[in-house]
Amino acid sequence: MTIVKLGLIGLGGMAGVHVGQLAGVAGVRLAAICDQDAAKVADWAERHGIEAASRHTDAESLIRDPEVDAVLSVTPNDAHYEIIRLCLAHGKPLMTEKPFTRTYEEAASLKRLSASNSTPCMVGFSYRYVPAFRMAREWIRDGRIGPVRHLFVQYLQQWGGTPFETKMNWRLDRAITGTGTLGDLGSHMIDAARFLVGEPAEVASLMRNLIGQREDPATGAMVDVDIDDFAAFTALLEPGIPAVFQTSRNAFGSQNQFEIAVYGDTGTLLMNWDQGDYLTWIHRNAECSEVRERIAVPARYKLAQMQDFVDLVRGHVREELPTLHDGYMNQKILEAVVRSNRERRSFRIEELDQLNEGEGT
Repeated sequence: MTIVKLGLIGLGGMAGVHVGQLAGVAGVRLAAICDQDAAKVADWAERHGIEAASRHTDAESLIRDPEVDAVLSVTPNDAHYEIIRLCLAHGKPLMTEKPFTRTYEEAASLKRLSASNSTPCMVGFSYRYVPAFRMAREWIRDGRIGPVRHLFVQYLQQWGGTPFETKMNWRLDRAITGTGTLGDLGSHMIDAARFLVGEPAEVASLMRNLIGQREDPATGAMVDVDIDDFAAFTALLEPGIPAVFQTSRNAFGSQNQFEIAVYGDTGTLLMNWDQGDYLTWIHRNAECSEVRERIAVPARYKLAQMQDFVDLVRGHVREELPTLHDGYMNQKILEAVVRSNRERRSFRIEELDQLNEGEGT
């Protein structure tokens, strides 16, 4: 088996999670690392045995590194566009974190660049790898709950709430993130709906900033915060299936509460991230009595995200893998949610195509 040599850009907390998962993937090696913080690079290099020539503080130098077969990018949102662009330009397969980009304009630009470029790109919609979500997707497609009538999706965290005295950081800075909880958590909700049921065609949204000032850790001064702490929206999924979404980082008591309910004519599926090895199925038995089954998800639905990425690099692409197209579509729907809130009306996703045509893009 040929060893896949990975280059890692961004050495924050999530980088450790992904590298930890690589330990369970055969035939892959962390070959190069990059971060703007030279001290982090030195520390990681010592712990992971990275040679001096493969320690970088500039993303393009890692992407150009001949010892790197593929790139794993775990960076703040404002770095996504340029890293994806460079990987396309240099033909380096890539896994990039979500949201795909900060803005829809960046996403549209990358979509145009990719039209004549076959470089594989995977977007880190990690909840596609929750076993219960994968099993639910197959059951929905097989008609186990009948036609889907509607669904509910929520993703709640608590760390932004007042009791935690969270200081200003990059996730709260519009210039870096593009949006707040919408792009951070809402992007996962949108991808889950697309993964499980289908494409949103129209949205109507409400977004709110709940804490307008936070302490700047560098100066101690209070600074303005202009991102959304809370976002809720309804959507019509093709062909007309209603869906309700809500997300917040100010939900006291919610550590990482990502849960979904899909309601069909003959049954309901309930799933959540923190019990991802179980799927709840509500249905009628042969006696027409309502039963609620908590099903242990079989092993065949279990797939590590990093395994899927390494297989992509080797040329084996699974149908459910989140691609550059999925990243683009996700950003397009995020943009529609933002515009719906700003314009105080429902917003059809196809309106963005019409606007692009009018602008000649």
